[in-house]
Amino acid sequence: MISGIVFKELTTHTDERGFFREIIRGGDDFFAEGFGQWSHSLMFANVIKAWHFHHLQTDWWYVVSGVLRVGLCDLRPDSPTFKQTMDFLLGEYQPARALKIPPGIAHGCKTVQGPVNLLYMTSHVYDPTDEIRIAHDDPEIGFDWLRGPEIR
Repeated sequence: MISGIVFKELTTHTDERGFFREIIRGGDDFFAEGFGQWSHSLMFANVIKAWHFHHLQTDWWYVVSGVLRVGLCDLRPDSPTFKQTMDFLLGEYQPARALKIPPGIAHGCKTVQGPVNLLYMTSHVYDPTDEIRIAHDDPEIGFDWLRGPEIR
């Protein structure tokens, strides 16, 4: 687990009409950095978006539909988990949870089952100078976006 990455386990209230799920409240510790912008990304099957990170901005992700493979890499030199990576799934058929990505964590994603609808909030409004891009196949990160599921 990368230091500073937080998953918020979500409670789902279901009945014969469907379900209700609360994602974030303004007073949550999970949301302490506050609101800057709310965005929606639609990604078609097999789309890969990787990598980028922010110096200032915190991101909160929630997958509404589809399944997203998420890759994270800690690029903070003073972090106890510097250069460590995480690889996990968010979305349908996965535990209901939201993800908090602090500044300094490179993040990317791949649509495993699409389309994927990703809703995400950020602590700041979009600033292109705080959007630092890294190649999807960066050898320093060493993450294989083309790897398929494990054969069992």
